[in-house]
Amino acid sequence: MDINEIRSFLAVAEELHFGRAAERLHVAQPPLSRTIKQLERELGTTLFDRNTRSVRLTSSGQALVEPAKEVLDALRRARAAVASADHGEVGTVRIAFAGVSTHGLVARLARAVRAQRPGIVLEMSSQNFAQPAMKRLLARETDVALGRWDVIPADINARVVMRDSLVVALPDTHALAGARRLSISQLSADSFVSLPPHEGSVLPDRLRRLARTCGFVADVVQVAPDTQTALALVSAQVGSHLTLASVASNVTDPHVVFIPLDESVPTTGDVHLRAAWRRDDKSPALRAVMDELLTLEEAAARTD
Repeated sequence: MDINEIRSFLAVAEELHFGRAAERLHVAQPPLSRTIKQLERELGTTLFDRNTRSVRLTSSGQALVEPAKEVLDALRRARAAVASADHGEVGTVRIAFAGVSTHGLVARLARAVRAQRPGIVLEMSSQNFAQPAMKRLLARETDVALGRWDVIPADINARVVMRDSLVVALPDTHALAGARRLSISQLSADSFVSLPPHEGSVLPDRLRRLARTCGFVADVVQVAPDTQTALALVSAQVGSHLTLASVASNVTDPHVVFIPLDESVPTTGDVHLRAAWRRDDKSPALRAVMDELLTLEEAAARTD
């Protein structure tokens, strides 16, 4: 039994007239009659009682109607699924994101994909730092990495998806806590809490470069394993911490204040959040998720 036989059977079963069924299928009546006879031979039964005046379904024919409709419905669903996959409307996309600064964007992306691309499943994994996320991308353990990198591998594409800037987190008791803007040179006598100086870690690198530009070496009194811990140490008055404006928007500790850095001081490199993906990944679902990410970035840029 093939699809053509099923379509022919259902057309005759619904029209109960070979001539009208042939017109509906855009075929001549003799080939349609031969198709029905072939189907009856395959099934070993008569599907229609027919004479010169009328065509009626036999009990066998009536029993075949619903299964035949189910077969055509399944075929339509299969074609729709393939078309949706080709257009990025179904699939799974794995995203590795790093740090508190990404949480707001990741939440907005998840909501947008759920609303606009309900056939796409996002598998999220959080990393403490951007470099592990990039390593997972290179190892094909994730499809998209969100993070900040000064160096992008040759076989990786990257786009800015959230613009960012440097701020200093100070305890609310700090003498400069009420300042509207700071130069890092004003903190040359401060103690600092830093993130681990891993290879590719942007914030420890920017602290070192900024201090050197202003003629001092930052006094790092404690290294925190992650941003949340670093800010808890700031709240406890252990030291100041160089971080990101996007982090500040996700923190509500009343004992920590965030002061933007003076933009006249060069930072030797931006701190914008980037999405990275493999150049050889042609997944339509990935392309659809990147479209949603870039739409969010464009909307944010318009409101700045």
